[in-house]
This record gives sequence, C-alpha cells and structure tokens, in this order.
Amino acid sequence: MSTVTAIIPARWASTRFPGKPLALLHGKPLVQHVWERALRAKLVDQVIIATDDMRIAEVAFDFGAEVTLTSTRHPTGTDRLAEVAAKLPKARIIINVQGDEPDIASATIDRLARELLDNPLREMATAANPVTDMKDIYNPNVVKVVVARDGRALYFSRSAIPFNRDDEKSVRYLRHQGIYAYRRKVLLDFVRWKPTPLEKAEKLEQLRALENGVEIGVIMVRRGSIGVDAPEDLAKAAQALRREKNKS
Repeated sequence: MSTVTAIIPARWASTRFPGKPLALLHGKPLVQHVWERALRAKLVDQVIIATDDMRIAEVAFDFGAEVTLTSTRHPTGTDRLAEVAAKLPKARIIINVQGDEPDIASATIDRLARELLDNPLREMATAANPVTDMKDIYNPNVVKVVVARDGRALYFSRSAIPFNRDDEKSVRYLRHQGIYAYRRKVLLDFVRWKPTPLEKAEKLEQLRALENGVEIGVIMVRRGSIGVDAPEDLAKAAQALRREKNKS
C-alpha cells in the first residue's frame, strides 16, 4: 500500500510575521487549522509538523500532532521537508502543505496525492486556479503557470504568461498555488541540485525541477487558499473560514 505523508513546515523566524504558526485564528493556532485539514485528507496516511522551534513543537504536541524537530539552518521550507522525508524510508509520496494557509481544502491534498498515484511518469504535482482579478496577471507576486493539454506544467513565471499577442479571448491565465506533492526520491534529489539559471532569474524554486527534467502535473481547482504572510492577513483568513462554515 502506498504511503502518503503530509508534512507541514512551520518556522518561527518569519521576517514579516515572527511566530506566525502560533498566531490565533478563531481561538486556534494557525498551524493547527492546517494540520486539521491535512488530517481530513482521505489518502494521507501520516501528518507531520516539521519545525525548528520548541515553542511551536510544544503547542503542536499539546493539540495532538506528530512533530519532528529540524535544523535551524534550512534556507527554505523544501529543505526542511527533505530533512524529514530522509527519515521516512516507507513514504512514497510527500506532500508539502504550507503552514500559513488555514483554509487549504482537504480535497486538494487528496487530488495531489491521486495525481501521483495514478500517473507513474509524474514526479511532482501542484495546483492552480483561474485568475479572476486582471490585476493579478501583471502582479509579480502572483505566480502564473502555463500547462500542456495533458496537464503537465510547461513553465512558471512572475510575468504575464502566456503573452496574449492578439488579445485572444480564449487565453486563460492560471495562478499557481504553492502546494506540492513529490515522489520521495525526487524530493531528496531536488535539494541536492544546485539552483538553476531560470530559478535564480525568477526566484521560483519549482523551475529547478523543470530545468532538471522533472515532470510536474498540475491539478485545477476553482479558487486558491488564503496565505497569511503578515498580521493583517489574519482578518482575511478569519473571514474565509467564517464563509466556509456558513456554507457547510
């Protein structure tokens, strides 16, 4: 049986929001909301919070999470993910669930796992949703992705891709979401590869995978989850959770 492990990287030293994983949202730490969503995913066999800080670890232990302490020297969440994955030889698929997206859909996590379970050639999977605000197309902080007919990612960019030369109405812009599923071997290989030219130009890690020939499947979802990057984002996240609760 395939083992699917969801790992939630959670660090204390965020530049814009120190201690972010423990910020309270509807009375619960931010990271607990994410952990609960990951637990509800039907195809996930194990959920681990990976942190470099005992304050986060102690709170996570208290609400019942499995926690792994990691090095404080990791430059990215992917490196933190790989440290944990290296100790999980039975895990075939690793899903990197961002610890600051409290409204991440459990169904999205399941669909990412399914993308790799059903497609042996796919080595990674990620998600995208249609751009609904035209300003986002030209916003470099909103990463766009172009996808082949068979669902493979062709390229990721901070620029407006594809370039709509003749103003074709059929052009669809897709916003990339920062959630990934990896086959364990690819994840461990990824952190050993040196940053690549396109990755350094765009400041997008996923381009390292494409430049090394990794096939990335892209699942389509209707909307993206809300990321909490700064304290003022908590109000938006709280509103999103309220809307979701009212619909259920």
